[in-house]
Amino acid sequence: MTTPTTTASPTTPPAPLISLTWTDHVTGRQGHLVVDRLVRGVSSGGLRMREGCTLDEVAGLARGMTMKEALHFDADDAQARYIPLGGAKGGIDCDPRAPEAYGVLVRYLRAVRPYIENIWTTGEDLGLTQDLVDRAAAEAGLISSIQAVYPLLDDETAARQRLADAFAVEVDGIGLDELVGGCGVAESALAALDRAGVAYSQARVCVQGFGTMGGATARFLARAGLKVVAVADIKGTIANPAGLDVEALLAARDAYGTVDRGALRDGDRELPADAWLAQEAEVLVPAAVSYAIDATNQALITARWVVEAANMPVLPEAEALLAGRGITVLPDVVVNSGTNAWWWWTLFGDIGADAEEAFGHTRRSMRALIDRMLVRAEADGSTPRAAAHALVAERLPVMAERFGWYR
Repeated sequence: MTTPTTTASPTTPPAPLISLTWTDHVTGRQGHLVVDRLVRGVSSGGLRMREGCTLDEVAGLARGMTMKEALHFDADDAQARYIPLGGAKGGIDCDPRAPEAYGVLVRYLRAVRPYIENIWTTGEDLGLTQDLVDRAAAEAGLISSIQAVYPLLDDETAARQRLADAFAVEVDGIGLDELVGGCGVAESALAALDRAGVAYSQARVCVQGFGTMGGATARFLARAGLKVVAVADIKGTIANPAGLDVEALLAARDAYGTVDRGALRDGDRELPADAWLAQEAEVLVPAAVSYAIDATNQALITARWVVEAANMPVLPEAEALLAGRGITVLPDVVVNSGTNAWWWWTLFGDIGADAEEAFGHTRRSMRALIDRMLVRAEADGSTPRAAAHALVAERLPVMAERFGWYR
């Protein structure tokens, strides 16, 4: 179903360009695709798989992708090869651990194949790994999950090889593609600490979700000198006020980010699933599911900063209550945008297939973006999220005038 364009009110987001729901003829499972906006005829946004995924959720994520792309657009940087794209997102309502999950994924990709071939570039998101997406895409008859962007490349062969080489890079046992997002999240938290004059050695961190994004974030923050005092996975919360051994926990997790409890040390405690919210820490990093923090459970939080590594983890009413208690939410549209940007920096040739170059470029870009957002928030007397929205509102018309978008 293509949703017609409507005039939005100041409080209602504009209708997306494309919004559709697919039903699997084998299992009855549903999948969704929302293309919020096209820039140069192409959109960007990952594909998630989780039980309960809805069209509204995917639409919100697609709007977020439009914002992330716009925030990484620099109209004054004539040297940048990567020119941001439009925003989109896919979602499948299925537990990725279910026996039927892979078949559903393949059939979904076959159903939306024309969009992937022409206007939607996608990749791993919650519940899926890039290896799995690539395998299913090949089985569905696709050249690549990002083939829609190939016509925009100066040298497609060289660009594809550069990205493949980058995906082959590992740093201390973890793939570069898994680490760059966490590097960006960590740098966002470090920028906030620096602006507040808080020493890294005096900052404690709690991370909810220990998969790709949460695990990488914990590693970078621990290596920066912060004390990771709690991590939460599907089995519950692991806490230690003296600090957890992050590397040991990373080595003991499975493909879904679940930690083998046999790796816990003396002093590590197993707590209930929601205990991560109430741990004494300066920085709280929700890095798992959307809508994790609501108007009720936000009252448990005592951290000074909530750094959104996941997409849409804090509900709006919860964010307002947190702000009223002096707790700052650093929004997902900025904080977790590093992974998407890294794909395109690499593919378009702004950086090569090198870990240190990737981390350095990510840190510089995220630091500049966080600082710009926080300066704007202070000047406007607004929240960081409102400041990020204001920056997007300024950039989208410039992008539209320069490159066009199709609505």
